[in-house]
Amino acid sequence: MKKKLIAVTAAVGMLLGLAGCASGGDGGTAAGSGEPKPVEELVVGFAQVGAESGWRTANTKDIQAAFEDAGIELKFSDAQQKQENQIKAIRSYIQQGVDYIAFSPVVETGWDAVLNEAKAAGIPVVLTDRAVDSQDESLYVSFLGSDFIAEGEKAGQWVVDEYADATEPVNIVQLEGTTGAAPALDRAEGFADVIADNPNLTVIASQTGDFTRAGGKQVMEAMLKSNPDIDLVYAHNDDMGLGAIEAIEAAGMVPGEDIKIVTVDAVKDGMQALADGKINFIVECSPLLGKQLVDIITTLNEGGEVEKRIITEETTFTQEQAVEALPDRQY
Repeated sequence: MKKKLIAVTAAVGMLLGLAGCASGGDGGTAAGSGEPKPVEELVVGFAQVGAESGWRTANTKDIQAAFEDAGIELKFSDAQQKQENQIKAIRSYIQQGVDYIAFSPVVETGWDAVLNEAKAAGIPVVLTDRAVDSQDESLYVSFLGSDFIAEGEKAGQWVVDEYADATEPVNIVQLEGTTGAAPALDRAEGFADVIADNPNLTVIASQTGDFTRAGGKQVMEAMLKSNPDIDLVYAHNDDMGLGAIEAIEAAGMVPGEDIKIVTVDAVKDGMQALADGKINFIVECSPLLGKQLVDIITTLNEGGEVEKRIITEETTFTQEQAVEALPDRQY
């Protein structure tokens, strides 16, 4: 399994750390003075993936609210899950001369050119939620988000434990996230690594549902027709798992019983399905990154340094834990 650098911290105090502002520009500091720019004068451009899921909607709302609370102007764009739209938005932010750029990459590859443009303009870039696959780590200051491989491993471990006594093949289907996206690649990798310990656990079909509920339903419908003996669904997010539930019920089966379901995210709709017994296990992936992103921006603006890799703290949920957590769930 490939190894990724992990620096675990969610606390504001731990933002001071190893890697400095790698872009080489002054960022939000007053031009040539090295003095911090007044917070109310800062401008940050944020290029969001889209609005493909409940998780993404919660992520957008949290980021917008955090910058509003901090009094920092946030220019926001929705890429509608298209890389070319994000690149266009980032170039627009560069032309506008924003102080910082943050974005959640639609896919891992193909960013070097536009990130080099931001670097040449002296605009620090922060990656949120998803990473980029680039040999040049100086193209971004920090990555704030989850350890997607660990999420896949947690999902896989539940499956290994659930079927520890299995003596016959367990047929698993996987609903993948957007092709080429970091969470899709890493959640698949982590899951596969862990279930490999039990030869009875086999992924018999794997297809992208593009992180959407409609996509999950459509893919699950096709999988049920071509693979009538499915024991478990592993969905890379709650929305695809919820779509799978619709397809399973339409086929006259009981989700959570006839076919077990494991998902990632822990948004309210997913947690409700878990509490209702339609999903069996959820690995949390928190969308509430707004405050940490503001902390990164303000730390850089004050001339401080931030960790290159900042991991969010997350947990897992069983049915009983979902019932307990739901009343206070923020997203």
